[in-house]
Amino acid sequence: MPIKVLFSYVALVALVATVGWFLYSENVVYNKLEDKIAFEKTKILRVSKLFSNVYKTESLARKTIQTNSEDDFKSYITETDSLRARIDTLKQIVTTQYQKTLLDSVTYLLSEKTKNIRQLKTIKNKADDEVSVNSAIDEITKMEFKLRKLELQDFNKNPNQLGSYQRNVLQKYVDYLNQNIPDDSTNTLSKKASDSILANSKKLLSSVKLRAEKKKESLNFEENKLLKNEIAISDQLRKVLRIIEREIIINSIKNNSLKEKSLKKVNEIVTASAIIGLLLTVFFSILIVSDYSKSQLYKRQLEIANFKTRNLLKSREQLISTVSHDLKTPLSTIVGYSELLGNSDVNTKQSYFIKNIKNSSEYITQLVQDLLDFSKIEAGKITIEKVPFLLPEVIEDVARNIQTVYKQKDIDLIINIDEKLNTRIVGDPFRLKQILTNIIGNAYKFTENGHIKIGAHTTNDDTFFVVSIEDTGIGIEKGNQKLVFEEFAQANENIEKKYGGTGLGLSICQKIISILGGNLNLESTFGKGSTFEIQLPLLFDNSQSAIEEVKKPILKNTKKQIFIVVDDDINLLNLTSGVLKQENHQVLAFTSAVKALEVIQHTNFDFVITDIQMPEMDGFMFLEKLKNTPNNIYKKQPVIALTGRTDLDFSVYTEAGFTTVVKKPYSPKILLETIQHILGNDELPNIEIKENEENYSSELYSLETLNGFLGNDVNALNEVLKSFIESSIENLDFLETAILEENTEEIKSIAHRIAPMFKQIQAHEIAAILKKIEKHEFETAEMKSIFKDLKTRTDVLFSALNQELI
Repeated sequence: MPIKVLFSYVALVALVATVGWFLYSENVVYNKLEDKIAFEKTKILRVSKLFSNVYKTESLARKTIQTNSEDDFKSYITETDSLRARIDTLKQIVTTQYQKTLLDSVTYLLSEKTKNIRQLKTIKNKADDEVSVNSAIDEITKMEFKLRKLELQDFNKNPNQLGSYQRNVLQKYVDYLNQNIPDDSTNTLSKKASDSILANSKKLLSSVKLRAEKKKESLNFEENKLLKNEIAISDQLRKVLRIIEREIIINSIKNNSLKEKSLKKVNEIVTASAIIGLLLTVFFSILIVSDYSKSQLYKRQLEIANFKTRNLLKSREQLISTVSHDLKTPLSTIVGYSELLGNSDVNTKQSYFIKNIKNSSEYITQLVQDLLDFSKIEAGKITIEKVPFLLPEVIEDVARNIQTVYKQKDIDLIINIDEKLNTRIVGDPFRLKQILTNIIGNAYKFTENGHIKIGAHTTNDDTFFVVSIEDTGIGIEKGNQKLVFEEFAQANENIEKKYGGTGLGLSICQKIISILGGNLNLESTFGKGSTFEIQLPLLFDNSQSAIEEVKKPILKNTKKQIFIVVDDDINLLNLTSGVLKQENHQVLAFTSAVKALEVIQHTNFDFVITDIQMPEMDGFMFLEKLKNTPNNIYKKQPVIALTGRTDLDFSVYTEAGFTTVVKKPYSPKILLETIQHILGNDELPNIEIKENEENYSSELYSLETLNGFLGNDVNALNEVLKSFIESSIENLDFLETAILEENTEEIKSIAHRIAPMFKQIQAHEIAAILKKIEKHEFETAEMKSIFKDLKTRTDVLFSALNQELI
């Protein structure tokens, strides 16, 4: 199932990666199309501006043609240059050669247009010359009017051909002019002479005028031709610009179409990936659910098999216990009578028989003992003690006793023990003797001559002590070194034939050392010898002596004190009260702060010890109300706060009025030292035990601190354990009800109330779960499964504690 789950995740990740790659590729294409569309829009905008410029140049061109003004022509030239610059700019951003060619043609047409305008301007200037000739004729005519009288013939060669109306009008005009011709002495020329001069001048000018008129007709023809060319050029210019604009628009439409296709493709990819993802999810879900169903079936089968195995192990244990017990009695009889026979008068042959009987009996006795120990270890019923003892004495006793058994062998025994280990340490001397007896016994058994060295020293950090047993025996082949620690196994067949043995000894030693929290290592060279190294935790015996030292100054420096102790956990309340009562103090104990305030209204007390987190009224409120009691019973007596909280600084407690703080779980030594500091008016440290999960023991629980509270009183310990188990079972029932009712505040309250005692006996895993429940670190939906796990763990713990009681 894990492999399938892994493959499902890999498949989905692969799908996501593939889809992501496709979407990224399409996004790149889409962005490029967006850029192209924006680019084409820019070109369209510029072409539109070109159209505007073209219309403006055409307007200026028409104005120039009409006015023939040099200023208008210059404005036209300036606008044309601007238009040409815009065309050059547009040419830099167009993408096809065809568009560039069209823009080049626009530039060419603009040049042609400018050339045409210039030519038209020249034609206009020439037309102005004709106007000048006409002006000259008019001036001579005016002179003629001044020199003589005018006639109709002077204005029309054939006046008789004119209509009556035109003739009358012209006659009236001539008469009018004649009336205004001066007739003075300045007209010295004769009429004939002046008429001759004027006639010749007019004739000359008339011929010039005739030629000018002919030329004007030619110029008018050229002008019309150039105007037509101008119109054609303008049309062609607009046509070219429209072609460019249409091509740009077509490209924009094409890019928009590609953009829509890209969006459609993205939509298709997303849809397809969603469908594939759904199919993969359904497919792997079916596989996983199928495997889960199988695993549940296997789990049930395994539970049944485990149940049968436990029953078989139990039956085997009972069988071994029964057989061992039944064997021990006749074996004791055989050994006893063998000893009696050996001490009586027997011949050599009988002595040989008795020796064989004795050796066989001892072998069977050792086998029975090994089987019993092995069975206990397998069943988890082996008991480990923690008592003070001297390590050098244990090593010396075991080594000398075994040396006496093998005194016939020529083997030197060398013992070297570090001076640090000459003080008492805490541990299980019986199990240590069992381990040393087995390993040192093997060293003597498999060594014919040479030496056996036994050394003991501490590690650099003084957390472990190491005992090494080195021999010069037969050694063990490298490939067989692991076998010596397995049950009913020997390094090779020849050992069993030559030296005997069950193959259980080293296996039992390794298991016991593991239970004690240590390690067993082997280094061996075949034919040269072996070295076994035992490493066990080192704990010096200073706790009880420290408590006694604290007790002495308290007894010396203080009289009998009256203590008020408030704690909602009845078990911790009894423990704290018990420690104080051992010191001959009077104790008033309360599980409720409200009740305590009611009772002690008229009590003279010397000391207050209170829990912080309690229902109804917490420790802070209790102290505040104690300070404000109407009859002033609080006279600044010392107040110690007991708490498992780690979220508040020490200053918070002192500012509230507490003398100091003791963090749960705490030992009698910590509590007594704190009281001694206060009573001795010493400077108070922030006394607290910080939880360090890395140093938690792998043991299910430890009664060391509890025994410290109870002064190693077995009866008192049994009572406390019984009370603890009963109250915890009751509180767990309340907790289960609160979880079913989803009563968050009640859940947190119960968890807080029962957690400290589990910490006190160092049931760290259970205490950690309760702490998380108290902080509400689990969702409501998780609580049922969490409680189920908690219940399983507490059942195991209570079962083990009941064994302690037995």
